[in-house]
Amino acid sequence: MAKDAPQRSCLGCRSVREKTELLRFVLAPDRTLVPDLKAKLPGRGAYTCLKADCLRKSLVRKQFQRAFKGEVTTVPPDDMIRLVADRMVEHMENYLALANKAGKVVSGTDTVLDALRRKNAGLVVLAEDTAPESARRVRDLAERVGTPCHTLANKDRLGALLGKEFRSVVAVLHGSFVAVLLHEITRYRNFFDEGGAL
Repeated sequence: MAKDAPQRSCLGCRSVREKTELLRFVLAPDRTLVPDLKAKLPGRGAYTCLKADCLRKSLVRKQFQRAFKGEVTTVPPDDMIRLVADRMVEHMENYLALANKAGKVVSGTDTVLDALRRKNAGLVVLAEDTAPESARRVRDLAERVGTPCHTLANKDRLGALLGKEFRSVVAVLHGSFVAVLLHEITRYRNFFDEGGAL
């Protein structure tokens, strides 16, 4: 990273990091606290580490009020953590839908297993409610060939993202979408200290 990259301190643990490594929050016009995951919303920002624990501490200790110098309207800590997590999942789902539109996604257990055998798959996504035996077959082969495999959404939601009725498993073929999705998955897992659903 560049030495002159902008840095900010986390309101929860006070550690100083580059802005790109932190979670940004802004105030809506009515002074409601809004998570700004893409760091593009206008206005002054306040930051926490990309950790649920740091966000919780910041809210409990009313650090956003101090950072924004006044009253801040927010939801309870658990609700804000869930809101941030839901936004992260939405981003992953959006990238998956874009990859599908670009022709970079294949779906269905047999098709995904074939893509893994041919080493065409850069990432595999399983629905949360995939049948255990099918999930095991996909995970085992993905591990053998060194392809990341993660869980996201349920079969109905996964299918809807691809414009289909339902899907248990999809593979993202090698290309730029793989790196973007893996980055988003890593951020999500880090937010929960590796304890997230992925």
